Amino acid sequence: MDNFEIHPVERFAGSSAAIRRPKEIACFSYDGQHKFRLDESSLRYYYPPRIGADLSKGFDTFEKLDDTADDHLDSLLATVMALEKETVYSTASTRESVSGSYEFLGFVIMNLHLVMVDLTVLPGYKFETLSLIPEPWDATSRDYIEGREDQIVNNSAQYCSVVRTGIGKSKLVIGGEVDAAWDCKPENREDPINWVELKTSEEILHPRDRYKFERKLLKFWAQSFLLGVPKIIVGFRSKDGILKSIEELETRSIPAIVKRGSRIWDGNLCINFTAEFLEWLKGAIRGDGIWRIRRREKSPIIEVFRLEESGHGGILTQEFVEWRQKLVSNGG
Repeated sequence: MDNFEIHPVERFAGSSAAIRRPKEIACFSYDGQHKFRLDESSLRYYYPPRIGADLSKGFDTFEKLDDTADDHLDSLLATVMALEKETVYSTASTRESVSGSYEFLGFVIMNLHLVMVDLTVLPGYKFETLSLIPEPWDATSRDYIEGREDQIVNNSAQYCSVVRTGIGKSKLVIGGEVDAAWDCKPENREDPINWVELKTSEEILHPRDRYKFERKLLKFWAQSFLLGVPKIIVGFRSKDGILKSIEELETRSIPAIVKRGSRIWDGNLCINFTAEFLEWLKGAIRGDGIWRIRRREKSPIIEVFRLEESGHGGILTQEFVEWRQKLVSNGG
C-alpha cells in the first residue's frame, strides 16, 4: 500500500501548476428514457427563466431517473471507442493521445449522487427545466419559452462532453454532463465552447449565508473548471422555493471572489494539490489489476492499494477490452 500525505496543505500553495485548456473531443447523449445515444441530441441552450417562478412546482409529477442500475463507464467507453475507430489511424496526434491514455487507462473520478424526490432536490432540476430550450432562442417558439414553467421535470436526458485536458504533467480524458450552451457550438472544433452550468442556492440574506455560499462555490468551480465550462449561472431561491434572482459567474473569476471574501479555500492550492497527486498516482499504480484509491473520513492520507492482481472488475466492457487489445497489437 502507498500513501499520499495531505498535510501540511501549505506545501501546495503558490502559483498554480500549468493547465491545459479542456478541449471537447467527443460527446454523447442520454435521451428522455436515459437511453445512450452517440450524438448530441440532448444538447440544450440557455434562455433566462422568469424571476418569481416557483421552483417547487412539479413535485408531484417529477419524473426521476431510476439510477438503481449501475452503468459503470459503458457510455463513456463506447464513445471513446467510436472516436478511436473513426480517427486512430488517420492522424498522428490522435494515435499519440490514444496510446497515452491506454498506458494509464482507468484513473476515473466519479461523483455519486443520492437523488431523492424531495423539496431539497427538485429546485435544481426545476431551475434547469426553466432555463433550457431545445434550439437556439431565435429558432424556439415563444409558446415553448413561456410554457417552460408547466413542463414536467425529467432528469433522464443529459448531454455529456468528453474532453482532453491536463493538469501539471498529467494528461487527462474526462467525461461529464454539461447543462447547456450559451449560444451555439462553433464549427471549428479547435475553438472553445461557451458552455453554461446551472446551479441553485438559497438567497444570501446574512453574512453566514455568504460564507455557506462561498464554501459551495468550490464544488461549482471545480466541476466547471475541469470540463472547460466558462460560465456558471446561479439561481437564488427563497426558503419556500421562489426564484428571487439570477447571478452569472465567470468560472475563472470564482477563486478571486472567494479570496476577497471568506478565503475559505484557495484555487491555486487546489490545482497544485491535484497536479501533485496525479503525478504521484502514476508512480503508485504499478502493473495490471484492480486498484483502489481510498481516503477514510478525516484521514490525513490517501491510500492506494491493489485489490486484485489481474482483470478489470467488470468496470470495462468486454467490447472495449477487445478493441484496445486489437489497437495495441496493431501498433495504434
